[in-house]
Amino acid sequence: MNPDQEKTVAALQANWLAERNTALVYRDLAANEPDEKRRGILLRMAEAEERHAIRWENKLREFGAQPPTLRNDWRRKLKRWWTSAAGADVAIRRMEAAEDRDKERYQAQRRSELGGNDEEQEFLRQTALEEKAHSRILNTMSAAPQSLGAKGLLDSILKRERWHGRGGGWVADAIYGVNDGLGAVFGIVSGVAGATNNQQHYILVSGLAGMLASALSMGAGAYLASKSEREIYEAEIAREKAEIEENPEEEIEEMALFYQLQGFAPEESQRMAERLATQPEQMVQAMAQSELGLSQQHFPNPWRSAFSAALSTAVGAFIPIIPFFFMTGFAAVMAAFIVSILAHFAVGAVKSLITIRSWWASGLEMTLVGVIEAVVTYGLGLAFGAVA
Repeated sequence: MNPDQEKTVAALQANWLAERNTALVYRDLAANEPDEKRRGILLRMAEAEERHAIRWENKLREFGAQPPTLRNDWRRKLKRWWTSAAGADVAIRRMEAAEDRDKERYQAQRRSELGGNDEEQEFLRQTALEEKAHSRILNTMSAAPQSLGAKGLLDSILKRERWHGRGGGWVADAIYGVNDGLGAVFGIVSGVAGATNNQQHYILVSGLAGMLASALSMGAGAYLASKSEREIYEAEIAREKAEIEENPEEEIEEMALFYQLQGFAPEESQRMAERLATQPEQMVQAMAQSELGLSQQHFPNPWRSAFSAALSTAVGAFIPIIPFFFMTGFAAVMAAFIVSILAHFAVGAVKSLITIRSWWASGLEMTLVGVIEAVVTYGLGLAFGAVA
C-alpha cells in the first residue's frame, strides 16, 4: 500500500469511527429520552450515522483494510456516564458541534483525493448535507422547552413573555422599563439610607444619579437590542436567499431531510420540499425557521424603543425618590418604602396585561421582590455605615 493509499485508508477509518461513535451517543440519548417524538428523531439520526459507517466500511474493504476496533473501554464508559450525568441539553449541544465538524470534514474531503469519481462526490455531498441537517435538528431540540433545565426554562418563559409583549409595541417596553427603574433605584435609595443614617441630601443625589444612569442604560440597551435583532434577521435571510439561488437542489434536499427527521416519509418530505421551492420567498422563510429558529417578526423602531425604555425607566426610578423631596429622616425612608412597595404591586399587576398570569399573582410576586430588595439593601447599608 503506497503512502497515498495509506492516507486514504486513515481518513476512511476516521470517518467510520466518527460515525459509529456518533450513532452510539444518539442511541444512548434516545434510551434516556422520555419524549416519544424526540426519541424517534434521535433514533433516526443514529440510523443515518450507521448507514454512513457501513459505506465507509465497504470503502475500506475495497482497499483491503478493516475498520478500527470499537472498544468498550473505560473511555467509552466515561463518555456514556457523562452523557447521562450532564443531561440531554449538554449532550445535544456537544453533538451539534460534532455534527458541524463532520460536515466541514466531508466538505473538505470532496475537494481532496477522497472525492474520487462522481459517485463518491455525490455520497460526500449527501453525507455533509445530512450532517448539516442533523446539526440544525439538534439546535432546534436544544431550544425546545423539554430539553431546558430550570434556569433555561425560566429564561425561555421570560423571553417569550417579553417577545409576546412586543405585540403591544411601546406599552410592553414601558412596563418593563418602569419595572427595571423602580427596582434599581429603590435598592440604591434603601442602601444609601441605611449607610448614611437616612440623610436626605445623600439619598437624593444618589437616587437622581441612579435614575439618570438607569434611564440612559435602558434606552441604549433597547436601541441596540432592537437594531441588532433586525440586522441579524435580515443578514440571515439574505444568506439563506443566496444559498437557495446558488444551490436550489441542495437546499431542497436539505429541507426534505429536515422534514424526514421530523417524522415524515422520504417521498412525502421530497414532495413537500419541492412544492415549497416553487415559492422562493416562502422557501427562504422556511429554511431560516428550520435551520436557525428564525421567523418573520414585526420589529419595533429602534428610536421609539429607546425613548420608551428610557422615559419609563426614569419614571419608575423617580418613584422611590419622591418622599425625600418633602420629608427627612426615618419617616422619609418608611414613606419611600410604602410608595415603592405599592408601585411594585401596581407594576406587577399591569405586567399581567402582556403575560398570561393573573394580575394579583404577578403583583404579589413583584411586591415580594421589592420587600426582599429593601431589607437586603437597607441592611447592607447599615452594615457599611457602621464600618465606616
